[in-house]
Amino acid sequence: MPRPAVVALAAALLLGASFGATPFAGASYPVLPASDGGELLSNLSAPVLDPGGSGPIGYELANPFAATMSSIRLEFGVYAFSAYPGNSTSPLPASGVPALAGPNGTGSSVTVLIGALPPGGTYPGPSGSELAVSAPSSAPSGTFSIRTALTFTEGGSVYRFESRGYFSTAQWENATLLTNRTSTLNLSRLGVSGVLPETAVLVEGPSLAPWIDAILGGSIVLAAVGGYVAWRRGPGSSSGARPAAPSQSAPRALGTSRTSDGD
Repeated sequence: MPRPAVVALAAALLLGASFGATPFAGASYPVLPASDGGELLSNLSAPVLDPGGSGPIGYELANPFAATMSSIRLEFGVYAFSAYPGNSTSPLPASGVPALAGPNGTGSSVTVLIGALPPGGTYPGPSGSELAVSAPSSAPSGTFSIRTALTFTEGGSVYRFESRGYFSTAQWENATLLTNRTSTLNLSRLGVSGVLPETAVLVEGPSLAPWIDAILGGSIVLAAVGGYVAWRRGPGSSSGARPAAPSQSAPRALGTSRTSDGD
């Protein structure tokens, strides 16, 4: 029987790596407070699946601003694989990759077009998530990392948020480590308005089952990692466009745990 979805997220954050640079590389977006990523996208979860199984991707998008968010695009994409046994992180295998299914299509990546959210509004709301994931019967045992991205217009400005999976190891370290190896978060170096959380789908084959409880035991680190973009949560965001803020500081959290540079 599938264990709690938190297992998949634990495995992804402990074992995952970045494979693929952001398609928005070179773009520059207004910088927002570091806590905004956690306020915008929360309750992110993925199921634990048997090969051939399917389940929902849970999430909630909220508008923490005092003005309406419009032209909202929320993106999900399967981008990396951590195999078991060995826990070696690599690009996606040639076959057996789980497929995402959303209101606007099916594939390794999907985009949810939300339109607009008023101040304090949430999506998808009480009806629950319309996003699902399915694992083919040929899916190998391990975790499939799912990155997230969000673009929207608010107060006359366009903002872009991306999760860790959109950046190579070099890009991430350049933005999150100072020369003395202490932690920081320089969003201007990443070229985005903020950072979002991400998750992963755990495919549990017969050989993987005896080890899931051990992974679950290590999932306590999620309390720190899940709050990565919401650390030192301050006052709510104000409305309207904002000038670029100075470099933000954040705990190392995902740090240098990625093992390979992006493409």
